[in-house]
Amino acid sequence: MADLSTSYLGLNLKNPLVASASPLSEKVETVKKLEEAGISAIVMYSLFEEQIIHESLELDHFLFYGSESSAEIDSFYPQSGHYTLKAEAYIEALKNLKRAVNIPVIGSLNGVSTGGWIKYAREIENAGADALELNLYFLPTNPAMTAAKIEENYITLVGDIRKSIKIPLAIKLSPFFTSIPNMAKRLVEAGANGLVLFNRFYQPDLDLEALEVAPNLVLSTSNELRLPLRWIAILYGQIKADLALTSGVHTAEDVLKACMAGASVAMTASELLANGIERVPAILADVEKWMSGHEYESIKQMRGSLSQQSVKEPAAFERANYMKVLNSFKSLP
Repeated sequence: MADLSTSYLGLNLKNPLVASASPLSEKVETVKKLEEAGISAIVMYSLFEEQIIHESLELDHFLFYGSESSAEIDSFYPQSGHYTLKAEAYIEALKNLKRAVNIPVIGSLNGVSTGGWIKYAREIENAGADALELNLYFLPTNPAMTAAKIEENYITLVGDIRKSIKIPLAIKLSPFFTSIPNMAKRLVEAGANGLVLFNRFYQPDLDLEALEVAPNLVLSTSNELRLPLRWIAILYGQIKADLALTSGVHTAEDVLKACMAGASVAMTASELLANGIERVPAILADVEKWMSGHEYESIKQMRGSLSQQSVKEPAAFERANYMKVLNSFKSLP
C-alpha cells in the first residue's frame, strides 16, 4: 500500500488532499464529514478586510452619530465588545472547529493592510489555529500606484505578521507579478513558511438588460491546473518554503501532477462543492491505485519528480516551449 502522508507547514498530514478556503468550512457538521471522508486538513473560509471595515464603520456611526448633542449620551452606549462583528464570529467558529475535529485547521485572512491584521492574526493563533494562510488579494485601480509600492506593502505586511505570531504562515498569491520567482523569494525572506499558488480572482460580468455589474461565481475546472502547476514546478527547489497548489484540483490525476511538480499538498474546493464530499475518498483511492500501479511507494518519493530541476527538458516550462506548443496544433482539414 502506497504511503500518502506528507508534510505541509510543519504539519504531518495523512495525505496531500486539503480542503481550501470555501463555504465548506462554515458548518462544523460539514467539516466533520470532510474529516471522516479522509481530507487531511482544512483551510477556513476567509475573514475579509472589507467585512471588518464595513461593520466597524457601521458600528461607529450607530454609536457616535449625533452624540455631540448630549454630554451624557455616551453613558448609554454599550461597549463595542458587546457586539458580535464578523471578526468575533470568525474566531468563535475557529474555536468550534478545533474542538470538533482532529485534523489541522488553518485560519485565513484576506487583505493587504497591516493595521488590524496583526491583531486578528494573533487572535486566530490564540483560538488554536494550526497555521495561518494570508490571502494577498489587492486590485490596484490607481494609475499612480506603482508595482514596486504594492510589492513593498506585501513584504511589510508579511514581515509584521510573522513577527507577531508563532504558528506557521502561508501566503496565497495571485499570478500577476512581473517576476513571480523574485516575489516568492522576498516573501519567504520576510517570514513565509509556505506559498499557495494561486489565488483565483472572481471576475465581474455585465448584465446587458439591467445595465449593471453582475457578480457571478464560476467554479474551477481541471484546465486551470496548468498555471499553478507550471510555477510550482519552476519554484520547487529554488525557495525554502512548502508549496501548495490550488485552483483546478478535481481528480486524482490533478493531485498526482501537483505532487510531481513539487507541491506538498493539493487544495480543492470546487470539486467538493459541485460533486459532494464523497469525492474525497474516491480521489484518494484513485491516487493510491495509480501509485501502486506505477511502483511509487510514497508521496515523498514522488514529490518534485517532474519539477523543472528534474525533467530532461527544463526549457519545457519556459518560453522555449512556446513554438513547440503552437506547432503541435493540427488545423482542421
